[in-house]
Amino acid sequence: SVPFLVRLFPFILTKFVFLNFLAFPFFVDLRRPELLLNNTISLYLATEPGVTVGVWHTVPGSSGVEAQGKDQQWFEEALADAHPIIIYLHGNGGTR
Repeated sequence: SVPFLVRLFPFILTKFVFLNFLAFPFFVDLRRPELLLNNTISLYLATEPGVTVGVWHTVPGSSGVEAQGKDQQWFEEALADAHPIIIYLHGNGGTR
């Protein structure tokens, strides 16, 4: 009966293959990474009109002591220094 249901409702297959309706770890607000990860904040970048991309900015461990207790402006200024930036693209799971 499963192949028959998948044939009738193909969206079911995509939901169970990608499992993008699950947010793991459970009961964690991923919009506030500073509660979970050290030296990390959430930023939003406007890429084009009507499109906003959410990103996390994590400073390197060598700047960890300096980053503690700093506000968003400090993290944005840290992006402009001479250190390289690594961009990690996680996929289409819907969460960072």
